[in-house]
Amino acid sequence: MGLAAFVAPYLLDATTRFVTAAAALPGTELALITCEPEDRLPAPLRASLAAHWRLDDPLDPGQIAAAVRAISGHVGPVQRLLAVLEQLQEPLAQVREGLGIAGMDAATARNFRDKAQMKSVLRAAGVPCARYRLCESADAAAAFAAAAGFPLVVKPPAGAGAKSTFRLDDAADLQVWLQAAPPRAGRAALVEEFLTGEEGSYDSVMVDGEVVWDSVSAYLPTPLEVLRNPWIQWMVLMPRQIGPEYDPIKAVAPAALRALGLRTGFTHMEWFRRPDGSVAVSEVAARPAGAQITAMLGYAHDFDFYRAWAGLMAQDSFDPPPRRWSAGTVYLRGQGIGRVRAVHGLDGLAADLGPLVVESRLPEPGRQSSGSYEGDGYVIFRHPDTAVVAAAMRRLVTAVRVELG
Repeated sequence: MGLAAFVAPYLLDATTRFVTAAAALPGTELALITCEPEDRLPAPLRASLAAHWRLDDPLDPGQIAAAVRAISGHVGPVQRLLAVLEQLQEPLAQVREGLGIAGMDAATARNFRDKAQMKSVLRAAGVPCARYRLCESADAAAAFAAAAGFPLVVKPPAGAGAKSTFRLDDAADLQVWLQAAPPRAGRAALVEEFLTGEEGSYDSVMVDGEVVWDSVSAYLPTPLEVLRNPWIQWMVLMPRQIGPEYDPIKAVAPAALRALGLRTGFTHMEWFRRPDGSVAVSEVAARPAGAQITAMLGYAHDFDFYRAWAGLMAQDSFDPPPRRWSAGTVYLRGQGIGRVRAVHGLDGLAADLGPLVVESRLPEPGRQSSGSYEGDGYVIFRHPDTAVVAAAMRRLVTAVRVELG
């Protein structure tokens, strides 16, 4: 029986699902490396672990390596090192190389984490993506803006999702950004051409350099537009049939993953379809999707993707499932700032939409609003007909209002 170590700084809901699935994996024992004291772990999870090790800085490769050595000395050699947090992918890869543990190496992890390097690798491989420049000064940012034109997007080179990402529509926006957070040596900013059109995700499993399963989701609208417009509720739709309209991204994506160096793993890619029908890769993460997309995949396939991820990462095994349903998520987002006061508009929807709901978490009165495009709660729908799911999403998003105050 092999031993895997899972690094999970804090056991948030989504992370706990992955850890629990890994702990239940037949043929593998699991050790947990975390900032959480052992007595704070859920009792069933604690009982299923082969070992627990607490550290102070979960992003420090030295502390992770020390934890792995200690676990290896007490329980047995750690053969796999796992994590789902994007910021952990490069530190874990460094530890794998240092300790001779199988898995993604540091150079590949850096290709996924450093967005400027990612774009450079993709463009060199002929993968379509936005023009960009890594800027370490205001002059460099202004020069790129003059060459590329507006609108532009600025983001941190090692960002995750749409965090700390802004759209600049004109020279005035550029000056506001440069005054508020000017790039400099040691704090560079990635400035990109703003891609217009439809945005979605391409989620996939690669084994030995070949894509063995994939999925496409549509973002309604783009996360950046949601952040710019506080009144918009974000939605993600997973169609039951992945039709020929998605052939362009299915053709491009495997080449992108191979160029970045991935051999085996789950990936989450964000991509655009321009108004002329051409596609471009935005970003790729070497991890399962967040924002309930992994849960949606499970509902759409009647398949435990948390357990499947654990099996792939710990045992190199994956059994591709068929797609049986359409799934969609509405993210319930309060307008403005403050704490959730109430959720309005739910009355009268339960009878019609209730049978379609497979998972939900409603905003909790009294809780501080997150301010993110993922909102303060969500509802996941499922039905064999994509049109039925889309209609339910539209009805919910137009009827429900989250009041803040």
